[in-house]
Amino acid sequence: MSTLLEVKDMVVRFYTQEGTVYAVNGVSYKIAEGETLGIVGESGSGKSVSSLAVMGLIPSPPGKIESGEVLFEGRDLLKLKSEQMRLIRGKEIAMIFQDPMTSLNPVLTIGTQITESLKLHEGMNTSQARKRAADLLDMVGIPDAYRRLDDYPHQFSGGMRQRVMIAMGLSCNPKLLIADEPTTALDVTIQAQIIELVKQLKDEFNMAMIWITHDLGVVAGIADRIQVMYGGRIMESGSAHGVFGDTRHPYTVGLLGSLPRLDSSGEEKLIQIEGSPPDMRNEPQGCPFAPRCDVRERLNLEKCWTDKPPLENVPGYDGTSEHVMSCWADIREEVPQNV
Repeated sequence: MSTLLEVKDMVVRFYTQEGTVYAVNGVSYKIAEGETLGIVGESGSGKSVSSLAVMGLIPSPPGKIESGEVLFEGRDLLKLKSEQMRLIRGKEIAMIFQDPMTSLNPVLTIGTQITESLKLHEGMNTSQARKRAADLLDMVGIPDAYRRLDDYPHQFSGGMRQRVMIAMGLSCNPKLLIADEPTTALDVTIQAQIIELVKQLKDEFNMAMIWITHDLGVVAGIADRIQVMYGGRIMESGSAHGVFGDTRHPYTVGLLGSLPRLDSSGEEKLIQIEGSPPDMRNEPQGCPFAPRCDVRERLNLEKCWTDKPPLENVPGYDGTSEHVMSCWADIREEVPQNV
C-alpha cells in the first residue's frame, strides 16, 4: 500500500499569558491508504493537537506550528494557503470531533449543516444535496431520514448526534477520516454501535482512518497500528498485535496494566501509574515520562532526565522492524509483560 499521509517532525506551540505550552514536540508517523492508525494516551499528551494541525485547524493566535511537514499525497499541507486548504478539508480529509453538541451549530438544521459541504465540494444544488444528505443519514442508521433533515441538533440524542457527525464526515467520500474520541461521551452500548458502524463504513468507502482515544480497549478492535503518545511525543508505535502482545515501553505497560481483564480471577489489583502527567508549560528535557517511570528509578538511569531518547526500531516479537519506541532502558529485559 502506498503512503497517503506522512507527518515529519511536527512541532506545535501555544503562546499564552501563562507562558509557552509545548503541546507537540517532534512527532513523525505515516499512514497508508486504507489503513487505520490508533493514537492513544492520557489527556494532554498531544493526540488531538497533532491531528488538528494536520487539518490546519490550530487557532492562531495563540497556536503556531513551529516546524515540520505534513505530506498528503506528496503535498505539504503546511505550505498551502487558506483557500487551498479549504478545498482539501472536508473533501479529501474529514474529521469527526469529540463532542457533537458543541461541534454542530445549534441554530442551523442538520440538513443545512450536511448539505453545506456537498454544495461546496461536490457542486450539488439544494435538491441534490438534500437527497444525498438523507441517504447519508439513512446509511448511519437514523430513521425517517428525510424528515429529520429539518430538525435541530438538540432534537437528537447523543448517539444520534454522533451519527450525524459521521454522516457529515463521510459526505464527500474522503480519503482520510480523523475521528477524535468520537465515543467518549456515549454509553457502552451506543459506543459499540458507533465503532461497528465506523468499521463498516471504512471498509465500504476504503478510507484510511486515524482513531484518537484514551481507551486502549476500544482501539484494540479497530486499529491496524497503534501509536502511544505522552508529553507531546511518541513513546511507542507498532502493529496492534505487536503493541498488545509485545509491549516495550514502560508507559504502555502502565496503560495496559490499568485495564481490567476478562480472564482475570478478580483478585489481581490494577496497576496504577504513580504521579501526574507533565506540565506542558515547561519545555521537556530528556524523557517526559522519567518522573513517573519505575524502570528509570529501578535502574537509576540519570540520562533519562537530561537526554531525549530517540524513536528507534526495535525487533518485534515476530521478527519485523515496524515496532518503534523511545526509551533508554533495555525494555525486553526490564519491563514485565502482562498482556
